[in-house]
Amino acid sequence: MASKGNDLPNFTGSDYVKFFSAGALAATSTHAAATPIDVVKTRIQVDDAMKGLNMVRAARTIVAKEGTSALLTGFGPTAVGYLVQGGAKFAGYEFFKKQYIALAGGPEKAIGSRMGIYLGASATAEFFADILLCPLEATRIRLVSQRGYASGLTSGFMRMAREEGFRGFYSGFVPLLFKQVPFAVGQFSVHEAVNEVIYRAIGPERKATLTRLESTGVELTSGLAAGAAAAVLSHPADTLLSAINKGAGDKNQSAASRMFQLAGEFGPKRLLLTGLGPRLLMTCALVSGQFVIYARCKELTGAPPGIEIHKEKAL
Repeated sequence: MASKGNDLPNFTGSDYVKFFSAGALAATSTHAAATPIDVVKTRIQVDDAMKGLNMVRAARTIVAKEGTSALLTGFGPTAVGYLVQGGAKFAGYEFFKKQYIALAGGPEKAIGSRMGIYLGASATAEFFADILLCPLEATRIRLVSQRGYASGLTSGFMRMAREEGFRGFYSGFVPLLFKQVPFAVGQFSVHEAVNEVIYRAIGPERKATLTRLESTGVELTSGLAAGAAAAVLSHPADTLLSAINKGAGDKNQSAASRMFQLAGEFGPKRLLLTGLGPRLLMTCALVSGQFVIYARCKELTGAPPGIEIHKEKAL
């Protein structure tokens, strides 16, 4: 709900715990459910034998050679990693959005710079969330891209810690930022923008009387658009991150240097298009599901609504 006048709500520590819990559940449930799609996408990106295969053919190839269980590779790191990342991202977005609105002079004055606030809040929140995510994401990608590396999360995490230490866990941090920050920027800014278009089209009076089903429809619509934007913006870095965590590139170089080296080797077509279809499918489902679950969890826990700085005038 929009704040009244130019006053900001006073979110308490308990409120941020509720934001974190709702975001954690939304992210871990959707990402864990999408594990098979992510396995296929990652293998298309990093396995030369699967270049040019569509999602269905690649999945059939994996199952034929390695069994159905191969599609669940990396389930543990995915569930745990996005539990902490999702909580930090959603709670962080609520926190930094409030801070940037305050810097702008309050909700009313922030309306004119709302897109900048969405971009800044989402990028800042994602940066801190990625510090928590990176070790688990590195473990997940190693499990998926190197068959036989370990039997699961614990053994894979311990092997990487033993053999590569801190550098192994965070060798992909810069590429992860290049992937996750555009993802979050697309996710939150497009979600906010589409919600604004919908609410301005129906007007504030109709918005106030929306049923739960209608509100869910709004979240799904804006979530699908946000998911498409997040997928396209983050896909090139996602391809590079998968390759780096598999061990591609000169390991004596920095992560950023390896990323630019691999970008030159892959070329624009592979970076922009290889695996994009599965990623669009997965990301649209992920993001729309996350916003629906986040909204419902906030409602169930009694968390306060986020701050809105939309233009309320009907179109």
